[in-house]
Amino acid sequence: MVEPEASVPAPARDSARVRRLAVLGSPVEHSLSPALHRAAYQALGLDWRYDAVRVPAGGLPDFLASRGADWRGLSLTMPLKHEVQAQLDGIDRVAAQTGSVNTVLFGEADGRRTLQGFNTDVTGLVRALAEAGVRRAVHVCLLGAGATAASALVAAAELGAELVDVLVRTPAKAADLVELGQSLGVVVRVYPLTDLPDPARVSELVISTLPGGSDPGAEFPAGLRRQALLFDVSYSPWPSALARSWSSVGGTAVSGEGMLLHQALIQVRIFVSGNPFEPLPNEDVVLHAMRGALTGKAVTG
Repeated sequence: MVEPEASVPAPARDSARVRRLAVLGSPVEHSLSPALHRAAYQALGLDWRYDAVRVPAGGLPDFLASRGADWRGLSLTMPLKHEVQAQLDGIDRVAAQTGSVNTVLFGEADGRRTLQGFNTDVTGLVRALAEAGVRRAVHVCLLGAGATAASALVAAAELGAELVDVLVRTPAKAADLVELGQSLGVVVRVYPLTDLPDPARVSELVISTLPGGSDPGAEFPAGLRRQALLFDVSYSPWPSALARSWSSVGGTAVSGEGMLLHQALIQVRIFVSGNPFEPLPNEDVVLHAMRGALTGKAVTG
């Protein structure tokens, strides 16, 4: 079920009431989301609690069923972005488009609890790339075919991509990306992960969605590493093997911390007002506080 973003009911604002939130996944111990969200709610003057909770695949239904009325929302990471959809009452347009939900809002309708799903990864990636100086990319190379890869493909389309080369260990797993590309008007070509681009092939942007900054097992051509920005959605460990490869020839590599920051800001909007498009009160101040928490926090925190 897909509901227009504007139809999502805004939860009642009650700054005096302690609300519970958490990031769920497995592993989740490395997550910087608690530091970001806590800084945001402190800046907003909200006494809200945000934790990191390890929830493995298959454990989400029991976790959701055991939450009380004080729960406001959840951030989701691997492996729950697909699994959660069976538990939701509705999802926003981007979540429906990507098949990936990273945000859940608890609400109430007709005396019962409701769960609404959102995808804030796309906006987070587009904003992070803009900060890195990338506002347009016609040819993009995308590594991986998991939940985040679909968000990266939609983000590439928003940047004007016409051709996206997808490199993946098991090409058959990229079939959904090919179909998504067709719906976006983007040509998606799929190659084995070790079949790296020809040195003569032009690419403005490489996005890696490989888990934990994994090494693809082969090295990109030096010319491509010099000319194309690498955006690695992973931020732990950093620098990743790919980032070190880019730096070795003077190329530019950016970690996923910027994406994490900006997608979290949209999550805070959702948790506070129910609307991803409604700016927060003094949003610049909130973003500054979140950025400070990000730069001052150890990756393992």
